[in-house]
Order: sequence, then structure tokens, then C-alpha cells
Amino acid sequence: MEKATNKKNETLANRLIDILTRLNSGEKLAVKMLAEIYSVHSKTIRRDLIRLESCQLPIHHEGRYFYLDPMYLGRLKLKDIQTFARISGIQHLYPNLDMSFIRELLDNRVYDAKGYFVEDASQFETLFEVFGRAIRQHQQIGFLYKGEPRVVEPYKLVHHHGCWYLAAVRKNVLRAYRLSRIKLSTHPHELFGFAPNQEIIKQLEDEESIWFGQEKFEVILTVHTDVALHFKQRSLLPEQNIIKSLNDGGLIISSRIAHHTQLLPLVRYWIPHIKIVSPEHLQDEMENELRDYLN
Repeated sequence: MEKATNKKNETLANRLIDILTRLNSGEKLAVKMLAEIYSVHSKTIRRDLIRLESCQLPIHHEGRYFYLDPMYLGRLKLKDIQTFARISGIQHLYPNLDMSFIRELLDNRVYDAKGYFVEDASQFETLFEVFGRAIRQHQQIGFLYKGEPRVVEPYKLVHHHGCWYLAAVRKNVLRAYRLSRIKLSTHPHELFGFAPNQEIIKQLEDEESIWFGQEKFEVILTVHTDVALHFKQRSLLPEQNIIKSLNDGGLIISSRIAHHTQLLPLVRYWIPHIKIVSPEHLQDEMENELRDYLN
């Protein structure tokens, strides 16, 4: 029971940064040893290791131990840790990732995190390896996506809202492929190398979501006074902007989306305190779905 409690209390960010710090200092680590240190299951440590390797860290294996390439020892600086936090999707959990804060963060008597969802990445170990190699070598890759064959030009593995995607170009269009829906294919594909398109690279840098290249439209919503503070404190909707504060304490806000699935699940979560004003068909669509469900 105590271990189960410790596992719940263990912060993902604390553990990853601590492992990263140990590797950077030249330690040779074993999965079982780390599992005992953090009071978690060995599978949890293996998932952590996959996360580290997916960030293209030069990690080597020797029997039951893993360690950082000696050429890189001491070269991981604050910027590297910040980049790792961003790629892992944990940067937003903390107000400031400077070195003094990171040292304090490692003291789990002060900081903790609960309810943060991340996809179990252990199932993607082979995909990380295959796609990572293809991305570095600028080589096309073939696979099955939802059962359909695809040949794409891979650009980047993207972590978005706890899930992993492959950002790749197919038929001259940048698309996002959910890794959980990909199966490597034994079907022979004619694969070629490709020269990375700088416009695609910039598009990946500029886009905050996985809806690459799709035209966005504005949605206007009203927020009830009972929950207005939540929307004032942080952006809960895609590209949220507060247009007006109402006399009763409510809000009129806008959100820019490329597809309704970016927004409707969030609106449903806040029912009855939030309502879509424009475009009206989105509110109608959501209400019809709810009626069908109730029926």
C-alpha cells in the first residue's frame, strides 16, 4: 500500500529530470535500482527511458545498465533540460525552469503533481526507433494507418496533449499521424530519400497544435460567472482570447480552431457553464449529439 501511495505521489517531471541529471553526471543506471529509488514499477522506469531516448539522447546499454555517451558527459546544460521538458509536454507544469528552480523541484517534499495524463509510450519503442532513424536520414517511411498503406516523408515526432504523433508530408501536405493507429508494414514500398522543405520546418515550429496547415476559423463563446475565473487564469480553449468581461462577472471569449473536434469535447466538459454563440451550427451540433446520447 505504501509503495502504491508513493507511486501516485511521484512526479513525472521530478523523476525524469533526476534521471537526466544522474546520466549527465556519468552514472551507470539500472532499471531495478531506479525503480527502488523512486518506489515505482520497473515498467515505469522503462517508459521513462523510452521518453529519454525518443528525445535523441545518446544513451548506451551495457547488460542491465544504461548510461550517457561519454562524449556527452557534462555537456547537457540548462537549455537541454528545458528542451527536454518542452518535448515531454511537462514544461507548462511549472512557472520557471531555471537552474535554481530545477534544484528545488527535485525536493519532492515541496512539489508534487497529480492527474497528469500521458500516453503509455512503451508500446511505441519500435516506432520511435524506426521513425527517428528515418527522420535523421531524411528517408521516406511506409506503414499502415488505420489499416490503409501510407508512404510519407517524416519530419518530427510530436508530443501533443499527452499523445504522440508523427508529423510527415504525404502528397505535398503536412499531416499528423497518431502513433497508436500506426502499424509497421511488411508490404514492400518503394522508398526514396528527400530534401527537407524549410517551409514545412517553419510550419512545424509555428503551429501550436497538430492540425497542420488547415485554415482556422473563429468561435465565439459565453462563459458563466461561476467558472469565469478558470478561463481568466489560463487558456482552456485553443488560441483563447477574452473579448469582454460582462457586468455579471461572465465572459465573452473567442477560440480559433481548424476542426470542431478541437473544441466540442472541451465545451461538453464545461456544460452548462459555457455556450457557443457563433457559429450557431456548432452549438446545434453539440446539442443534437447530447439528445441522441440521452435518447
